Amino acid sequence: MPAQDVLDIFVIGGGINGCGIARDAAGRGYSVALAEMDDFASGTSSRATKLIHGGLRYLEHYEFRLVRESLMEREVLWAMAPHIIWPMRFVLPFHRGGIRPAWLIRLGLFLYDHIGGRKLLPATRTLDMRRDPAAKPLKSLFTKAFEYSDGWVDDARLVVLNAKDAALKGARIMTRSRVVSAERKDGLWSIDVEDAATGALSTFKARMVVNAAGPWVDVVLSNAVRKNDVHNVRLVQGSHIVVKKKFSDPRAYFFQNPDNRIIFAIPYETDFTLIGTTDNDFTGDPKNIQITEGEITYLCNAASEYFSEPVKPADVVWTYSGVRPLFDDGASKAQEATRDYVLKIDGADSEAPLLNVFGGKLTTYRRLGEHALEKIAGAIGAKGNPWTAKSVLPGGDFPATGYEAEVAKLKSRYPFLAERHARRLVRLYGTLAASLLGSAGKTADLGRHFGADLYEVEVQWLITQEWARHAEDVLWRRTKLGLTLTQAEAAGLEEYMRETIRNVA
Repeated sequence: MPAQDVLDIFVIGGGINGCGIARDAAGRGYSVALAEMDDFASGTSSRATKLIHGGLRYLEHYEFRLVRESLMEREVLWAMAPHIIWPMRFVLPFHRGGIRPAWLIRLGLFLYDHIGGRKLLPATRTLDMRRDPAAKPLKSLFTKAFEYSDGWVDDARLVVLNAKDAALKGARIMTRSRVVSAERKDGLWSIDVEDAATGALSTFKARMVVNAAGPWVDVVLSNAVRKNDVHNVRLVQGSHIVVKKKFSDPRAYFFQNPDNRIIFAIPYETDFTLIGTTDNDFTGDPKNIQITEGEITYLCNAASEYFSEPVKPADVVWTYSGVRPLFDDGASKAQEATRDYVLKIDGADSEAPLLNVFGGKLTTYRRLGEHALEKIAGAIGAKGNPWTAKSVLPGGDFPATGYEAEVAKLKSRYPFLAERHARRLVRLYGTLAASLLGSAGKTADLGRHFGADLYEVEVQWLITQEWARHAEDVLWRRTKLGLTLTQAEAAGLEEYMRETIRNVA
């Protein structure tokens, strides 16, 4: 698509909302371009607790619309992407005299089971922790628990696959491309985009701009659109820690804290446990966000209230922090600020419209996209019909409960693959794993070995098919092999990718 052509929509931001809107719009026949200043999901969208969930705790804040929409989306998204989304059972232990009475928890779980159109996910049940294996890693004072259903998602891959599908449907997708200016001219938008690698400027014209820059949504309005005194979002820091595996049970835990907050302890990447999250107001540049010592201590202490073997700061093998761009509704505490999204059109009747996206969460990204397209249709005219509810993301064209069968199929076609390697490839790429492996007949055909089970054939796929440019893109977003590779192996991967991309350019 030549840069001088007039686009229908120009999307700023390559997180889950921007990529989801671009995919939906391209699938309806709009001409679309998207610019992300860094890598896909390099901000908030790869730094969540990685759940597809209704948000049980949001019921306490009377966010019934958000919870219902989220619950309805769980099975829709699972069917769209069964390789990167799967069901998970959560164990909520409690004891007499606990923070919330059992009847209140059970009432919340009753609503959770019945207001969201649950079909495949199993219902809540009560556990006797004197007999259930889930009690094994916990202190003995927890004699009862509830077990309920939600889902898990590889969040960064959800973003990349939405971008990939948008591109397959005709959208122009640009990473490492910063919007430096967006100006209304002659009834259109004129958008200047800077290539981070070369510094070259490109100018695009569009009938409409969608500002889905996440934590930078106000920065875009101030710096690129040049609006003054902008304050729409409340930035809230959420941090997580990863420790060596604390328990072998496939279920996750939902822990209540004395400060009325909750944390999760979740099986993570086979060998680890993910613990999070925190909720603290954040000021500063989201690019510089890091976990604090206080947050590490908080998460360790909170988990240690439940686990019989304490979690210590020395146990932490990795941390990550993200900034949630919550719509600023004036709540007094960060944990009470709304998690719902807000969409606002800016511009007079004679001006090219601007759609600003505030807030949102992984679970509701598809519905947010549909609502954004309603706004877009009202502003520049409708094209196509809603279509994403029955769609699949690349590699997800197999039944929601068909993961094990896909692993067996891949192993049959490529018998030299180790079981763990095959399972990881299907989890990341689904039915596209075979396209990635191609005609390989033995391990040597996979090319250079970078460490763990990462080979050249996969790295090449990520460069050519998924916009990966640096080792960090591969190790921490397209995969989570950064938990496994050594620093020397990661440096070797970075050097290889730099040379490969230089030669292609």
